Amino acid sequence: MTYFGFLASFIGVPLAILAGLAWGDHRSGRRLPDRLRGLPAWVGIAAFAVLALVYTTPWDNYLVANRVWYYDRQRVTGLVFGWVPVEEYTFFIVQTLLVGLWFVFLARRLKLPEGTAPRRTLPVLVAAVALAWVGSLALLVLRWRPGTYLGLELAWFLPPILLQLAFGAGILWHYRRLVLSVLVSAVLYLSLADGIAIGAGVWTISPDASTGVHFSSLPLEEFIFFTLTSALIVFGMTLVLARESLAALPRWLRR
Repeated sequence: MTYFGFLASFIGVPLAILAGLAWGDHRSGRRLPDRLRGLPAWVGIAAFAVLALVYTTPWDNYLVANRVWYYDRQRVTGLVFGWVPVEEYTFFIVQTLLVGLWFVFLARRLKLPEGTAPRRTLPVLVAAVALAWVGSLALLVLRWRPGTYLGLELAWFLPPILLQLAFGAGILWHYRRLVLSVLVSAVLYLSLADGIAIGAGVWTISPDASTGVHFSSLPLEEFIFFTLTSALIVFGMTLVLARESLAALPRWLRR
């Protein structure tokens, strides 16, 4: 299995199916609920695809440069930018498109709660995430080698999640059925696919830079990676589309 072969089979096929279903919904007049039409869904998906590419690129290059993970050179095209093959940059984008379209698909079908989402920040949840972030920094400062990958992913991806929670934890909690339905299913699918790719040798997580905890062939760190990145997409889509979010913005920014 090559890297692009993996992307075509495990991301490209479901992405094409979801794109076809989205087109069918559009043709049949099935729309998102009014409360999730603060912005067009395609704007949110496109914006987060760009953000995923920009934000993840320096982090991933650092990981490959320091051999936290590495890929089989025989299974990629050889086109490399920095330390990372073009296939990896493609993965950033298509994962975002896949999760974004899955969000739209379920949002059009799940029953949403009545009423308007509250603007409370859920300080206990925010504090718990902040504490996890501090713990990740401690792992890096102490230079415990088996905690390298875990510390790097938590330290890099938790700050934007904290911002999302600080702005709209109440909104996310209000739409929790949709949020959890998309998030849990996306994480399980991506983790399963990732485990297959690792088992096939497409890429490898450095044993000395990870905790060694595995679910079959899937390292714990990879499961956490897909949880963090999928949460960023799902939380972001919810907050971008929810009318309550737009109402909470300053007037000049709403314009």
